[in-house]
Amino acid sequence: MAVDDVDGTLAAMGPRLRAVREHHSATLAGVSCATGISTSTLSRIETGRRKPTLEVLLQLSKEYGVSLDELAGTAPAPAAEPRATAPLSFGDDKAVLPLTRYVGGLHAHKHVLPAVEGPPARPRQVSHEGYEWLCVLYGRLWLALGDQDLVLTAGDVAEFDTRTPHGVVNAGSGGPVEYLIMFGPQGERLRLRTSPAAGRGNRRPNSAQAGREARP
Repeated sequence: MAVDDVDGTLAAMGPRLRAVREHHSATLAGVSCATGISTSTLSRIETGRRKPTLEVLLQLSKEYGVSLDELAGTAPAPAAEPRATAPLSFGDDKAVLPLTRYVGGLHAHKHVLPAVEGPPARPRQVSHEGYEWLCVLYGRLWLALGDQDLVLTAGDVAEFDTRTPHGVVNAGSGGPVEYLIMFGPQGERLRLRTSPAAGRGNRRPNSAQAGREARP
């Protein structure tokens, strides 16, 4: 493997490690306690400011129950018929479809939460470095952001510093919830290049600012 390929693989590992940790609903502090790796080291690795050592990768591989090939993105593809990029599935039945390659800068994903029966519990919250922009495509999404409880519906947008504790669940709409995530691991934000069109002041307010529903 060429030097550039090695550097690229190591650079892409940080976002993969963060994604695996979050999908295990684990915090940096929790992983630090379980592995003995400091939270600052874990944070710097996940945000690409530090390259992981083999020892660290072995510890995290064991903690998350995934292979080194999976963390590096070098696992051989199964011999199967060609198909479109498949979403990743997790224990809570959430599906995540990556929309960008992990090469630094903003990352984009589409998330799908399955339908639920009965009132949901308040989302479990996590916090980490970065900035996030979320847009609901379908259904009702319960966003617990710090001490706020927001119910977002199709077309609603929220953006927040991910150092604020946050978590989401299906708000119990009777169907699935689909939403888009844009995430800047080092605080990158979306940049508005156009002004709102005149005469459209009656549009629904941004859900991160006003028009919030109460918790389900």
